[in-house]
Amino acid sequence: MFNRNSIIVKTWVSLVMMGIYKDTEVPRLFNLRDVVQEIFAEIV
Repeated sequence: MFNRNSIIVKTWVSLVMMGIYKDTEVPRLFNLRDVVQEIFAEIV
């Protein structure tokens, strides 16, 4: 449902990068957490 261009994915990536939330705190809403974790896997 979500992809890396979805605004909610970009928002959660930003929130995790700023340290406001941990990647484990991303909601399990459809595939949201999976897409966010994929982006961080590519960054590291």
